[in-house]
Amino acid sequence: MPKHKNNAAQPAPEASRSAVSKYLFPVAIGVLLAAALGIGWFLFSPAPAPAPPAQAKAPVQVAPAPQPVASAPATMIDEQQCQACHSEQVKDWQGSHHQLAMQVAQANTVLGDFSNVTFKAEKETTRFSRRGDEFWVNAPGIDGKNANFKVAYTFGIAPLQQYLIDVGEGRLQALGVAWDSEKNRWFHLYPGQGVNFKNPLHWSKPSQNANFMCIECHTTGFKRNFDAASNTFKSQWNSLGVGCQACHGPASSHLEWTQKKGDLIHKGFDVDLKDKDATVEIETCARCHARRAPLGDGFTVGKRLMDDYLPSTLTRELYALDGKIKDEVFEHGSFLQSKMFDKGVRCSNCHNPHSNELKAPGNAVCLQCHNPAGKTSLEGVDGKGLQAKHYDSPEHTRHTPGQPGSQCVDCHMPGKFYMGNDWRHDHSFSIPDPERAQKLGTPDACLSCHQGKAGAKVTEQFKLWSTSPAPQARRYDDSLWLIRNGQPGAADALLAQLQRSDLPAIQRATLLAELPLYPSEQALKLATQDLKHPEPQVRDSAVRAISAFLPPPARAPLLAPLLNDPVKAVRIVAARDLLGAARNNGLGAAQANWDVAIGEYEAVQKSLLERAEANLNLAMLYQASGRSAEVEALLRSALQRDPDFYPALVTLAQWLEANGRAREAQTLLDDSLKQHPEAALLQHTRGLSLIRAGQSAEAMAPLRKAAQLEPHNAQYGYVLAVALHESGKVDEACAILEGLLKVQPANRNARLSLIQYYLDSGQEPKAQVLLQGWKKINMGDPALK
Repeated sequence: MPKHKNNAAQPAPEASRSAVSKYLFPVAIGVLLAAALGIGWFLFSPAPAPAPPAQAKAPVQVAPAPQPVASAPATMIDEQQCQACHSEQVKDWQGSHHQLAMQVAQANTVLGDFSNVTFKAEKETTRFSRRGDEFWVNAPGIDGKNANFKVAYTFGIAPLQQYLIDVGEGRLQALGVAWDSEKNRWFHLYPGQGVNFKNPLHWSKPSQNANFMCIECHTTGFKRNFDAASNTFKSQWNSLGVGCQACHGPASSHLEWTQKKGDLIHKGFDVDLKDKDATVEIETCARCHARRAPLGDGFTVGKRLMDDYLPSTLTRELYALDGKIKDEVFEHGSFLQSKMFDKGVRCSNCHNPHSNELKAPGNAVCLQCHNPAGKTSLEGVDGKGLQAKHYDSPEHTRHTPGQPGSQCVDCHMPGKFYMGNDWRHDHSFSIPDPERAQKLGTPDACLSCHQGKAGAKVTEQFKLWSTSPAPQARRYDDSLWLIRNGQPGAADALLAQLQRSDLPAIQRATLLAELPLYPSEQALKLATQDLKHPEPQVRDSAVRAISAFLPPPARAPLLAPLLNDPVKAVRIVAARDLLGAARNNGLGAAQANWDVAIGEYEAVQKSLLERAEANLNLAMLYQASGRSAEVEALLRSALQRDPDFYPALVTLAQWLEANGRAREAQTLLDDSLKQHPEAALLQHTRGLSLIRAGQSAEAMAPLRKAAQLEPHNAQYGYVLAVALHESGKVDEACAILEGLLKVQPANRNARLSLIQYYLDSGQEPKAQVLLQGWKKINMGDPALK
């Protein structure tokens, strides 16, 4: 079973470059060169929820009937005790992907060929061998030199099996060469990507540390137990594999209930997976079947997902424009977009949660709802709107029964391979539309099967088959195409989508993240409204949008109520974004709630100190809070955790420079650049450092290098253009900004600066063309006033 990416580090929004109403103004061009580079990497983690407010006195009333409560927090038990009463479930579970998710490496669990065979890939050689009952790998380690490593555990069974290597200090690393259990061969997980010991994706690097990245979802009751002082792990679990208590929670109270049949709620469990609200079950599955950042060491049974994790929105890196899976995101994000989710369908309606198998063969799973009767057989699912239709027929599928294209999943759940050979189906249950896919550049089931001339033919045929009426309003994917490509009407499309009442919450959260590119009074109004949205992911995105619009004093009255939000992820993002207001005593009565919430945020980082990102986060928090004495040690700890984590290195260099140690900072940057000349961030930082030192001419080379290494990084190109303009090279500066706008038409700063440069150099007609184009994109932008 493939390892899970926790997406552990997520960059914070850029510092506000715009404010709305009287706070919205053009960015000062010179500031970017005068100020140090600011990089925020923020992780979130759970902590106790704030106490409820005291209740006002009320007239005496009849006391309600006492509610059954658990007498004490439940604890984990030996799951062998579950088998006596739950034999049917255990029978399904045995041999499943869940049961065999992680096993001790031994003769009956290892599937790969360890008969002294050699595998070569990415200019590295790996040899697999046995020593009695032990399995060994000879591979390049973190220093690039081949060494012998013992295989400690197997990871999954099909379609591939990975191996966890014990490298000492309690660290388990996921080997980058895996066994294809269907074709019986070794293969590299990152073929052709140059993943050697210098690459962050190499098996020896922090990104492949299984204690943090993988094991939680392959065991039951896992705790990383990282010790920051010794930089070691003492990880523990209740049992290998995904067992009963991984989903149902600790079972000691349930055992008590079986003996006494007392009044314990949910028969002694902290969560009822059969709750009428499907969210309970779906968020239980999402803990592992979602792309998310952890908010601590493990999860709290019975809490909301965002009390323990920060799930990703539909970013351009992870999802296609229409929301289909792109990067390794698993199932949750896709499913939240679907009509199935909206109607109350839950994971167990289609999958046996104990065997992981579908609950019926072929199309029968879908026919539970989509059938000639037009009625659902699923309890708790809203069947309103179902059509009475013979879906399992050539008249609907347009394909011969039994052939590719005749199965519902072929057209409505297209997928792709991850980790080399692991085919995953998209769970947004989309309707194929090859014409729309060609226009938007999105994946499509029809076009993936019918390519070239065949694709053109099927597109024309699809138009004849399609009888759906034209939508009255612009679709989400059409709007997002305009928004992300900076096309005329983009702002109107964005605002129109956010005014929809039927928009899936994850799509709304995604669109809120696009708002800072299109500031206006209406944009601020809509973001403010969504601070009260019932879904925490939307509230989280709304906080970030508000923070991008408004400076700390102006955002304080809007965000302060979120400091007492019922969900932790929302509380701590609000606390983080109110740091400036709190520092200036601008929170008034909300200060006490902020103190609690920022303490939660700090606890998040401390729970994740094995990660360089968390050490950097703490350093930045302490710097902003006046705890300067602790900053440098944390930055150096970040680099100890991951020497290749350039944001920490850059921040350390800036810290040294700001504290009168410019020579030391310069040496640090120079030495790092000698080792990593292709690191764009280091080149960019070196250029800014030279400008601050008054050496503008010398700064041009590293600034150019950064822009060349990462041409799609708007910040690098923009700063280079500003530097060129300030050195008198106006035409070259304009040319760079023109090129930047061709690939990123929505880049507001580049557009604003280019207009100014045109005006300053007497090219008013060009400025007018840009200005008129801007009005078509976002007429409400205050900068146009």
